[in-house]
Amino acid sequence: MERPSIEQLSSFAQAILSQQPFAVKLGTRLDAFSSGHAELSLPIIDDLRQQHGFVHGGVVSYLADNALTFAGGSVLGDALTVEFKINYLRPARGQGRLIAVADVIGQSKSQAVVRCDVFVESVDGARSHCAAAQGTIVRAQSAAKPSESA
Repeated sequence: MERPSIEQLSSFAQAILSQQPFAVKLGTRLDAFSSGHAELSLPIIDDLRQQHGFVHGGVVSYLADNALTFAGGSVLGDALTVEFKINYLRPARGQGRLIAVADVIGQSKSQAVVRCDVFVESVDGARSHCAAAQGTIVRAQSAAKPSESA
């Protein structure tokens, strides 16, 4: 089977993102996509904050997870996250947007290990590193079907 080109994968990735209702609701964008690399962002709006005014950790985690999977998918094709870990380095605060930058650091035919850094980018372009994540991504056909995981 011939491997899809990065242009085909990029179109596929944009289509996948547009089919994720949660991603669409948050305004998530695929800002960069190449072999082994993906960058996703979303605007910071008040609805995404928790009681202390920081962007909720679940939102930061969502963006990291999605960026990990998109980067892994850039080398594997259709892919799913099977595990990931996130470290919150500092609160995601302020205005602007969250940016998740993910890179494949190791891969085989069926899985990839991916690292992701999440930043708050202020309206003036300054970036503050707020989280670091790492995960294992697998080809979708090698992942357990929902009925097999119950």
